[in-house]
Amino acid sequence: QAELGKPQRNCYTLPGFDFSYGLYTHRTDGGVPEAIGHWNTVKPRTALVQKMPRDFITMNRGALKAGYTTAHEFNLYYNAKDIRRKDDEYSRFKRFINPGDYIVVFSMFSRPCTPLFDLLQHKYKELWMEQQRALTAAQRIEKKKKDKVCETRTTFLRKHPVPAKEESFWHLPRLEKV
Repeated sequence: QAELGKPQRNCYTLPGFDFSYGLYTHRTDGGVPEAIGHWNTVKPRTALVQKMPRDFITMNRGALKAGYTTAHEFNLYYNAKDIRRKDDEYSRFKRFINPGDYIVVFSMFSRPCTPLFDLLQHKYKELWMEQQRALTAAQRIEKKKKDKVCETRTTFLRKHPVPAKEESFWHLPRLEKV
């Protein structure tokens, strides 16, 4: 039955202080005093010197300078002068791309990471709102330009009436006597 005012416990109780987890080994387990007093450390292994791959570019250049042309002569040169690549050329760190460089995947540049401070300040929202305001202002100006009445021949003639024809007093000389 649950205690008054407390939720019902649905977990196991932990064992007492005399309980030890795992197996107890009598001959090697001396507890903390033995761990402090006896340092049974593992001897460090000597690192295996990795044989670097051959530098064929340098060896080919040297063989050509020496005047060798056939494959047999090249093999003899390789056996005589075994040039290996340097550590920094074959380093695992050199294989990775600099994080500052833009990485192109499927012809798309990756975006730089978004600063968290700008997100917290809602800076991108403000920039977007300013762009929208500028866009609507530009659309309003375009709409005002389009709202002007189209100029037709009738409206043009109303604004600019045709000048009245003045009567000319000049006549043909042969019709003057008539």
